[in-house]
Amino acid sequence: MTEQTSAVAQPIVGTAPGSREELVVLLDDDGRPIGTTPKATVHTTATPLHLAFSCHVLDDDGRVLVTRRALGKATWPGVWTNSFCGHPGPGESPAEAVLRRAGQELGMAVRDVRPVLPDFRYVATDASGLVENEVCPVFTARAVGTPDPSPDEVAEWAWIEPAALRDAVAATPFAWSPWLGWQLAAWPEAHRP
Repeated sequence: MTEQTSAVAQPIVGTAPGSREELVVLLDDDGRPIGTTPKATVHTTATPLHLAFSCHVLDDDGRVLVTRRALGKATWPGVWTNSFCGHPGPGESPAEAVLRRAGQELGMAVRDVRPVLPDFRYVATDASGLVENEVCPVFTARAVGTPDPSPDEVAEWAWIEPAALRDAVAATPFAWSPWLGWQLAAWPEAHRP
């Protein structure tokens, strides 16, 4: 069996035993885990509070990777956003989920994962009425290699100077995910890329 085949045969972190169905961690109002639910069904017009993460990937020149969400995404399809987001599985820390999802979503590895907004939390409703309701720690990470994103996750991507990103989000907030604007506004000056 090849190494790639072995990797495919491994269980997916955060799945139900004997299943390939990805689970997300449900939270109470104080952010404590209270159970799990399938990721495929969590985002509705009454989405329960759940655990997520956001990551801003930087290259060696200090540019930030931005991505345009795939048109097939359930929430905010076709909208530009931070590098990538995801959901830690049961028993997985948000930082561990960043390392896992970088490969799954961006087709690349990341290193130097650091929290910048560990207590970030938001609720947002997209044009279709679907709700995001997340405790969503925000991280930075350094790129290892070049993105080769999954087309199910990312329609387009670009490297952008941090100041240019802030200007673009301020000038055209409707073109960007709402959580990106809120993250940039809350970002501590000392940690800005």
